Amino acid sequence: MNTPISCEFYDQLMVAIERKIPSTIVYLENEQSSTVKGVVTTLTMIEYEEFLILQGGKKINLQTIFSFNGKKHKER
Repeated sequence: MNTPISCEFYDQLMVAIERKIPSTIVYLENEQSSTVKGVVTTLTMIEYEEFLILQGGKKINLQTIFSFNGKKHKER
């Protein structure tokens, strides 16, 4: 079951998209913590799950994100 994404997190994502802010994202990938840096271009729904899309096309499920630009969103 997916947990709701906070409004504050959405606000951060929208500001990063609108201002094209280079961002650092720490998330879970293949059961391991991964870090990626890039510019978020959009948010999208894929099969009832929310993803952010980075320049270059990388997709990250919002449910897997631990921190965005140094701000923690959930525990690992």
